[in-house]
Amino acid sequence: MNTPTYHLTEIKKFYNSNRAVYIEDLSIPESSITGLVGPNGSGKSTLLNMLAFIDRPSEGTILFKGQKAEPYSDIVRFRVSLLAQEPYLLKRSVYENVAYGLKLRGGNPSRYPEQVNESLALVGLSPREFSNRPWYGLSGGEAQRVALAARLVLKPEVLILDEPTASVDADSAGRIMDCAMMASKEWGTTLIIASHDWKWLHEICGNVLQMFKGKIIGNSMENIIFGPWNQNANRFWEKELEDGQRIRVPAPPSPSSAAIIQHGSISLTSQSPILMKYEHSLHGVIAQLSLEPSTNAVMVSIRAGSQTFMLRISQDEARETAISPGQKMYISYPLSAVTWY
Repeated sequence: MNTPTYHLTEIKKFYNSNRAVYIEDLSIPESSITGLVGPNGSGKSTLLNMLAFIDRPSEGTILFKGQKAEPYSDIVRFRVSLLAQEPYLLKRSVYENVAYGLKLRGGNPSRYPEQVNESLALVGLSPREFSNRPWYGLSGGEAQRVALAARLVLKPEVLILDEPTASVDADSAGRIMDCAMMASKEWGTTLIIASHDWKWLHEICGNVLQMFKGKIIGNSMENIIFGPWNQNANRFWEKELEDGQRIRVPAPPSPSSAAIIQHGSISLTSQSPILMKYEHSLHGVIAQLSLEPSTNAVMVSIRAGSQTFMLRISQDEARETAISPGQKMYISYPLSAVTWY
C-alpha cells in the first residue's frame, strides 16, 4: 500500500482556550482530490493552514509522506502550496511575483522566463500583456490567477485551494478549476479544495469531507440544520422555515443545538408521501443535480424554504422519476434519523 500524502493523528488546534480543530485520524492518499465543506467558522481554513505547513497544531502529529513535518521545513518546502481566497501578491511586477518561488528554490535562471510564461499561459494570462504589469494594475480575478501561476510554476506535489473561486469572475473561476484539474491529471498533484461549490466538488473529488465545529463529521451529504428549536402546543420540537413549513425533530439537547439528518435516511417522491408514525415530510424544489463519479450516483439538492437538503439517488431512480431542476418534490425522513451536534 502506498504511503499517504498526509496522515493526521489526534490533531488539536487551540486559540487561547478555545479549540478550533480536532481531527482524531485522517489520511489523504497520494494524487487524490479531496474536498472540504462546512459552514463559516467550522475550522476549514485552520485545517488547511496546518496541511500547508504555515501553521502547526497545538497537539498531535502530521506526517507528510511518512515523515513528521514542521512549518517551512525542507521536507515540505516548495512541495506544498496554498492558494488562499484573498491572494497576496508582492509589490512587484507580475513576472517577479511568478518567478519569486523559482528564485528561492534555485535552479537555472536562464529558464525562468520560459517557466513564468508557461505558467501565465496556463492560467489564461498573456505573458506579453501581463509580465510587466504591476501588482496594483490587476483585477481581483487576474490577481488570483497570478497567485495561482506563482504556485503552478513550482509544479507542487500538493496544491491546497481555500475557496479559490469565491470572489472572482466566472472566467477566472473556470480557469482556476481547469488548472487544478490539469495539475492533478498531468503532474499527479494531490489536491485539497475547500469550496461552497458542492456540485463542482462532487464532480471532481474522490472524497468530500464535511467539517462542523472543528471536527470532520462525515461526507458533504450530511444535512446540518441549525437551531433555535421551539416546542409547539403538541410538544413536538420544530423549526419554522421562511415558507411556513416546519422541520420536525426529536427533543434536542438544547434549543440551540444543530441537527444532522443523515442523507441515506431521506426519501424522495414526486407525490406527498404516506407517513409512518414518527416520520416527517417537507416539499421543496430541486435546485441542482450532479453526477458523483466515485459512486455513479446522482446528487440531489432540494431547497425547502431557506433550507437546502442533500441526498443521493441512483441513476435508475433519477430516470424513473424524471427529475429536473425547478421540479417540486417531497422529502421525508424518520425522526430517529436525526442526530445532534
